[in-house]
Amino acid sequence: MAKAKKSRQLSFTMPNRVGLLSEISTAIANAKVNINAVHAYEAEDKACFMLITDSNAKAKRALGPLGLEIKEEDVISVEMPNKIGELQKAAKKIADAEININYMYGTAGAGKSSTCVFKTVDDKKAIKVINK
Repeated sequence: MAKAKKSRQLSFTMPNRVGLLSEISTAIANAKVNINAVHAYEAEDKACFMLITDSNAKAKRALGPLGLEIKEEDVISVEMPNKIGELQKAAKKIADAEININYMYGTAGAGKSSTCVFKTVDDKKAIKVINK
């Protein structure tokens, strides 16, 4: 059964270049911060990052020397069994509650659980319906 909770996400953009992910992940690792979820992509020569860490305050300090404007916002982290159809179940609950999903990203490995991150128009209501 899926379990949803509110999380805080860091997001920032900067000019894209070779080695940028290495530089960012090194700064965060050197601060002894774990990245729990990450979404990164390029758009119009900009590198766009969304991160959930175990210490956003430490991560922000570690990234400070890069001169980034870092936004912090609420999102939903959903831990679910790593089985066929689990994402569909969560997505259907959100749809049935008539909540629009702005974006989502996730990870699933060979383990027993996976994590998806959602940003919706009503995160509080989405958490309730997922946890029903």
